[in-house]
Amino acid sequence: MSDRSDLPSDPTTRRTLLKRSSLALLGAGLYGAAPFYGPWKHNHAWAQAAAKKPLVIGLTMDASGQYAASGGEERLGAMMAIREFNEKGGVLGRRIEALHMDTETTPATGSRVAERLITRNEAAFLIGAVHSGVANAISQVAQKYGTIFLNTNSSSPTEAGKDCHRVKFVWDGNGSNFSQAIVKNAMKASGKNWVLLTNDYVWGHNTSKATRAVVEANGGKIVEELLVPQNTRDFSPYLLKLQQLKPQVVATAVGGDDIKALRQQVVQLKLHQAAAWINNQQDWPDVYGLGPEAIFGVFGTTWYYRLGLPGVKEFVAAYQKQYPGMAIRVPGNVYHNGYMATRELLRCVEEAGTTNNLAVIKKLEGRKMAAADRLQHFDAWIDPVTHHCQQTIYMASYNDAPAEKDDIFKILAQIDPKEVQDKDAPAACKLETYEATPSYEV
Repeated sequence: MSDRSDLPSDPTTRRTLLKRSSLALLGAGLYGAAPFYGPWKHNHAWAQAAAKKPLVIGLTMDASGQYAASGGEERLGAMMAIREFNEKGGVLGRRIEALHMDTETTPATGSRVAERLITRNEAAFLIGAVHSGVANAISQVAQKYGTIFLNTNSSSPTEAGKDCHRVKFVWDGNGSNFSQAIVKNAMKASGKNWVLLTNDYVWGHNTSKATRAVVEANGGKIVEELLVPQNTRDFSPYLLKLQQLKPQVVATAVGGDDIKALRQQVVQLKLHQAAAWINNQQDWPDVYGLGPEAIFGVFGTTWYYRLGLPGVKEFVAAYQKQYPGMAIRVPGNVYHNGYMATRELLRCVEEAGTTNNLAVIKKLEGRKMAAADRLQHFDAWIDPVTHHCQQTIYMASYNDAPAEKDDIFKILAQIDPKEVQDKDAPAACKLETYEATPSYEV
């Protein structure tokens, strides 16, 4: 996917074409800007015919790199939602086709993949991201073309803050939400001297920044922050430093394969017994199969497969029926986000009665989603100012009394999203106007 010969040689020419198409139809717009009927009308006869062309959705998930495991799970979630719609005849009478390209946990690859899916593969929508740098890169390309992009699982506060876009909708809880849910309780229980262990990229930086703010606002002290490069496998220098610093609490903003390696090495040195450990957010694929000792500390999540709520058992059963023999036998938060985001997008297309991007955007903005429908404890909604999905945040730890082998989380609390909203995001987010966002209908 890194071969640039696969991409259009002159994206500027295409942008010019989009602008001309919009001007040619000036006055015909129904949604705040003049639409052009498919960015690809100029070279496809079917676009002018009555035939129902399949609706292409581009899946921008990692299949390699630091977040390959999570990328695979969120792809399965999106595919399940697409399958359910296709079994009912698709959307607006059109079958949905999903096309996946590996974003490789690399922002540059994310940009190239987004450009190709939009300009070559005629994707109407883009779905998927775990790495926040990749999500930001994809969203810049998506905004250029007006293509709706669902950032399903990357959780830097900047994604719905300074890096927000009119076309981007952020579905996961972010670092600020999780910090507010966890840090105050940890300070009361474990102490006020903290060390931050931070993945050295945008998500890690901004998540630890949110943790620092809550610690210091409540009278705590950050003794030191240790920056960990992405794809670190030997954590011994950082763990030696922790032994020297002797903090009461270690707060990690480390993800993907990095957190798997860190957890195993912490256990080997028995450092999980020397301090309290807080992991801002723990994605299910990052701990599944690690073993009980490696799942130490308190952490946040947005969903668990054994929540005692109506519909959860059926959701799990559908996963197991559709994906038998998976290494991850039960779905987790990453799969849940991928499914729920995709399902809600397709519902909005149906409700709008059109694939016009601005019409669908307006259906998503401010959208309210019932707790029972999302299999969570509290109602969710999409903030119309930041495009961030406000959803239930769960505090969890290792389950020392599991009901079955996979029951490795103990849910300690469920927090209403109203209590942990990112208060800085609305001021930082400056969405493009509808008029400045290219409009199209596929």
